[in-house]
Amino acid sequence: MADLKEKLFSEFPPISTEEWMTKITADLKGAPFEKKLVWKTSEGFSVNPFYRTEDIEGMKTIASLPGEFPYIRGTKKNNDWKIRQNIDVTDFKTANKKALGLLQKGITSLGFHFKGDDVNPENIETLLNGISPENVELNFKTCNLKTETLITILGDYLKKTGADLDHCFGSVNYNPFKKPLVKGQTADHWIEQAANVLRASEDLPRYKVFAVDACLLSDAGAYISQELGYALAWGNEIIAGLSDAGFPVDAIARKIKFNFGIGANYFMEIAKFRAARWLWAEIVAAYNPGSTCRCACKMNAHAQTSWWNQTLYDAHVNLLRTQTEAMSAAIAGVDSIAVSPFDETYQTPEEFSERIARNQQLLLKEECHLDKVVDPSAGSYYIEVLTASLAEVAWKLFLETEDKGGFYALTKTGEVQNAVKASSTARKKAVATRREILLGTNQYPNFTETAAAKLTCFPEHEHECGCEKETVLPRLDFSRGASEFEALRLRVEKSGKSPKVFMLTIGNLAMRLARSQFSSNFFACAGYKIIDNLGFDTVEAGIDAAMKAEADVVVLCSSDEEYAELALPAYQALGGRAEFVIAGAPACSDELKAQGINNFVNVKSNVLETLKAFHAKLRIEL
Repeated sequence: MADLKEKLFSEFPPISTEEWMTKITADLKGAPFEKKLVWKTSEGFSVNPFYRTEDIEGMKTIASLPGEFPYIRGTKKNNDWKIRQNIDVTDFKTANKKALGLLQKGITSLGFHFKGDDVNPENIETLLNGISPENVELNFKTCNLKTETLITILGDYLKKTGADLDHCFGSVNYNPFKKPLVKGQTADHWIEQAANVLRASEDLPRYKVFAVDACLLSDAGAYISQELGYALAWGNEIIAGLSDAGFPVDAIARKIKFNFGIGANYFMEIAKFRAARWLWAEIVAAYNPGSTCRCACKMNAHAQTSWWNQTLYDAHVNLLRTQTEAMSAAIAGVDSIAVSPFDETYQTPEEFSERIARNQQLLLKEECHLDKVVDPSAGSYYIEVLTASLAEVAWKLFLETEDKGGFYALTKTGEVQNAVKASSTARKKAVATRREILLGTNQYPNFTETAAAKLTCFPEHEHECGCEKETVLPRLDFSRGASEFEALRLRVEKSGKSPKVFMLTIGNLAMRLARSQFSSNFFACAGYKIIDNLGFDTVEAGIDAAMKAEADVVVLCSSDEEYAELALPAYQALGGRAEFVIAGAPACSDELKAQGINNFVNVKSNVLETLKAFHAKLRIEL
């Protein structure tokens, strides 16, 4: 078999694109190709239903090799990413014990988050006791004002232990634009602070100290193209500001770490990381950095799973979301990944959920072997086109940002925050209308689940240091896509009421079952109790059963044709004793509305707004 040179499928004749289009057009039977099969993405470009060799001919992306400029296919010639777990530190001795345990369980990168008031030599020595800084990536996050001090303390500690500083690696997270984005405050002195941070880090050559926290944009609901375009402008702002202050470009670029979010759009996320490396390499190269090699053009990219699409209800579905998100980042060749525990939306993650989060990445390495192949998506017509298309849109946003004065200027005017907020609002509308699905929240909820009792804390998205000042700028909003649905359902739980929705199923068997199932899922999204039925012979029998069940809402489930005969008698028999709803959008809707029937639920309904209206009608209040 190994000696066979015959190409696969050679017995099949080649088929041209024109022949495919002819066949597709015939199968559409007159329906427009663009409307039926072309995907209009939220990123600003369209995606075709199929791609062929000619679609990637001449693309720069396919001429690149792993580890070679412009690093589309990766900054290294392997795909061995670091598995990170973050630790919120309150007690440094306890955190050290936990960190040492994690290193025995497959973790290769540690992230320590602590308050600025806790930055002192004794705490750092306690925290790192027994940890080899030459073999483990160490990442620190604290108050921006204490970052310079932390770097100095860290450097002194590593020297004291005799560590080889050229082999110690990690990051200290100085985010110059956290204040305008998260706190709503200006940061006019960021260049001076960043310069001090850069000087302090000279003894730690492999430590990144400038954070491009694009994950903040992702977690606030930004589209992928926004996250990428603004991230590039963010990084460029750091280089431009510090190079104007007299620092070499290559010295600055080597100190920048990009922290990206990973959303649920699987293939688009793969393309994002490939495009990010490519565009960043071109930006740094345009500065003509002094070093002869192009190592300064390499992007160091950390990825963390999304906060925006995590859910409180049916929280174990978060495992599925984070798993596919981690796969996207791993296939795309990032440097490190952190998977969020599935229970972080309602409590401080437990040991079990943290263990599962670790194992999600270990599975990708040890069982799926995703670390054994560099850029496996290379050459895929679809991925290559997505990479080029996304790069084009993100580059346009980058240039627009630069033309308006740069990233910081746009955060001061609030344009970045408002643009991200607009995207989040649009995405939440898509969730409300089920064009974007959050399984277990706006589609197929667990009817009997309750969550109020397990909501032991309200996790903060961003670790705060206590140095709050008055808000003067718009801030990013970190409410999740599911937040409004969850608020509706929690209101029902906390109100002490249990509204009953009765399915009055009658007539056509297939239609009544389909509409009963649809309506049950619809109202269960608000936590209402669903009473389904096999069917009734008459509407009077159905109404009598509904009243015996003490129903608050009665949903008539039948076919469009039968609504013309059944809807009005059912409505009149109910006589206002409960809310009356029609499942569907029958042709006779206008006639029914003229008779006083105004409640309809169907695939075009805004689920969230409809349920809010029923909350008001049923007087469900806290």
